[in-house]
Amino acid sequence: MCHDDGELYWHDPDPRAVFPLGSIQPNARLRRALRKCNFSISMDRDLESVIRGCADREETWIDQRVIGSYIALHKAGYVHSVEVTTDQKLVGGIYGVALGGAFFGESMFSRRSHAGKAAFFALVQHLNAKGFVLFDSQYINAFTEQLGAVEIPRSEFRSRLQQALVMRVQF
Repeated sequence: MCHDDGELYWHDPDPRAVFPLGSIQPNARLRRALRKCNFSISMDRDLESVIRGCADREETWIDQRVIGSYIALHKAGYVHSVEVTTDQKLVGGIYGVALGGAFFGESMFSRRSHAGKAAFFALVQHLNAKGFVLFDSQYINAFTEQLGAVEIPRSEFRSRLQQALVMRVQF
């Protein structure tokens, strides 16, 4: 994570927030709202725009160095994005890092109601279909909790991570 001083920091919170894959689904009200939105969903088509959308806020940890690093990791096959468009305009998205059967959600944005949630639930569906077993959110907040995040002890996270990293899963 990049801070105002320009330094990159490693975060290993205890407890750790994760999304329990296999049990997360949008509620009926959100499903109806998403159907009405007429969003188009794609993956790995415009990572840089998704990252820049995530960085486009008053305070951000995503600076040019971080953007360049994620783009390089994307070219190496580790970073992936979900794009949400309406009328060919990017209105939301999410990106993160995939290692083995683990996905580390880095950031999400929304320029239109429910666009970020559409990206999130498309990602969850994709991760489930591909056999991922761990979706890391790092920290819990009101929004991630609303999406279904739960906290687990760091020791349990590390155990799950060890199991996930040895899996041969393709995004």
